[in-house]
Amino acid sequence: MATKKTIITKDQIVSMYMNYVLEHSEKPKSVYHFTKINDFSETEFYAFFGTIDSIEKEIFKMFVDKTIDLLNKNKEYELYDMKGKMLSFYFTFFEILTANRSYVVLVLKEHDNQLKKLMQLSGLRNSFRDYLSEIITDDFRTQQEKLQNFQEKAFLEASWIQLLLTLKFWLDDTSPAFEKTDIYIEKSVKASFELMNITPIESLIDFGKFIFKEKIYNK
Repeated sequence: MATKKTIITKDQIVSMYMNYVLEHSEKPKSVYHFTKINDFSETEFYAFFGTIDSIEKEIFKMFVDKTIDLLNKNKEYELYDMKGKMLSFYFTFFEILTANRSYVVLVLKEHDNQLKKLMQLSGLRNSFRDYLSEIITDDFRTQQEKLQNFQEKAFLEASWIQLLLTLKFWLDDTSPAFEKTDIYIEKSVKASFELMNITPIESLIDFGKFIFKEKIYNK
């Protein structure tokens, strides 16, 4: 009696893709090649992804989705204020990245073209902005209505840039357990929220000194 073939899942395809990239230091040449060496059909592939490149975008989106899922499992998380939730997101997100660091470093550092790199992170960007929209409080929106120079869209875009800068710092971080990235996260998130409250001086100076020391003094 013939054995019934196991149905391939989206997560399995992602796992096989990441393994392929790590083992070959490049992405598969084609969908045909990728599916053939992993013994499943192109039809099964196209049920979840349209192209090889779309897997790359989905992987970074999945990192964000996994982060949010873990945060929501923590009962205390809902009690945090915006800054507390943002810090929790950052620390959890970068723990997940660290668990997959070999893959993340390989695929991000292979792109000298910054536009290609940003296109690869488009799924991450959309999920992150959706997350930010969910944690913005009514108090924050009320406060910003009084500050005509600061709008919600500006907050979303500034937060995305901050995440990219943190990602760049983490990619270059060589400290044990990436402890300098943890410091960077604490100082940058604190500075950004104090800036929104128009009381930035102390935190911005502190953050600026840290960046100067890491990027200039230690060279």
